[in-house]
Amino acid sequence: MTIALSLSFLTDSALVLHFTNVLITSGSMRRYLQPIQVAQAVQLLQDGTSIRDVARRFVVSPSTVSRAWRRYQETGRYTRRAGQGRRRASTQQQDLQNELQLATGVHVSDQTVRNRLSEGGMRALLEPVLKAQHRAARLAFAKEHQNWQVFHWRPVLFTDESRFTLSTCDRRERVWRRRGEHYAACNIIQHDCSGGGSVMVWGGISLEGRTDLHVLANSTLTAVRYRDEILRPIVRPYAGAVGPGFLLVQDNARPHVAKVCRQFLDDEGIDVIDWPLGSPDLNPIEKLWDVMYQCVQHRQVAPQTVQELTDALIQAWEETPQDTIHRLISSMPRRCQECIQACGGHTHSTESHYEFTQAE
Repeated sequence: MTIALSLSFLTDSALVLHFTNVLITSGSMRRYLQPIQVAQAVQLLQDGTSIRDVARRFVVSPSTVSRAWRRYQETGRYTRRAGQGRRRASTQQQDLQNELQLATGVHVSDQTVRNRLSEGGMRALLEPVLKAQHRAARLAFAKEHQNWQVFHWRPVLFTDESRFTLSTCDRRERVWRRRGEHYAACNIIQHDCSGGGSVMVWGGISLEGRTDLHVLANSTLTAVRYRDEILRPIVRPYAGAVGPGFLLVQDNARPHVAKVCRQFLDDEGIDVIDWPLGSPDLNPIEKLWDVMYQCVQHRQVAPQTVQELTDALIQAWEETPQDTIHRLISSMPRRCQECIQACGGHTHSTESHYEFTQAE
């Protein structure tokens, strides 16, 4: 069956509706969903959309959506179990290209698809892989703290490390050029193969204030360095200033949970909140790194050396208004509610971090 539509006579919504109706009436309805479609379907179902409406949106049968939903509830996975179904005869890109050609009569490349998505303001979110045990731990944490009001978070110090680099070229930047202009100066993008250097920093924030931004020389953090450079000289005095009830938030990076660090915290009587794995979206300081990136990015003169980048980061940290930090920490009740609504899955608070790379 050949379908030829003129995009000039159809709006996007009309095109999708027409395409859906043609597939349904011609019996060409697909019997599976791609993982990204399963994720979208799960979000729609969690938002209250009916299975039938979701099936109509993705041009599949309601039973297909029902199976995907049931599988997600049982395993927390968006993909089918290994070995399910026949071996695929085409790639996901080929499937998408074929569907577009069927709907429009025009063949498009995968790069064209990426270009159009980019022009539409769409971007990819980099999120930690969440296994079933991670989701369970996140859900348990959110339920335990869902009734905490803002004042409950007052004695809590949220901490994290972050790495910023001068250059993040992935060697995949492309330049449109004419034949024979391969080495023309205007078509050459220069980049530092070594990345141009990086700076790793540590910081802590609370409703009442913040620590100094600590720069980790050589950008390598070990358990001994974490104890001697951060816990002993920074966290311990901060805990003493806050007084009884002080709580430390740190992720599960190896230096943080090493025996020497746990022993030090126990000896000093510093309590640590049991933080679930893979949960940067629950820690408000993660968003503060984005705020700092924006400050550095919008400087009139971009940092050219590691020292300039270091100075710019310290300045951005010190000049960030305390009201900004207060608003970020005040979002904890909302973050917990979103985590519960997602059954321990990724929340809307998950951010795709800056072009200056971030390392947990």
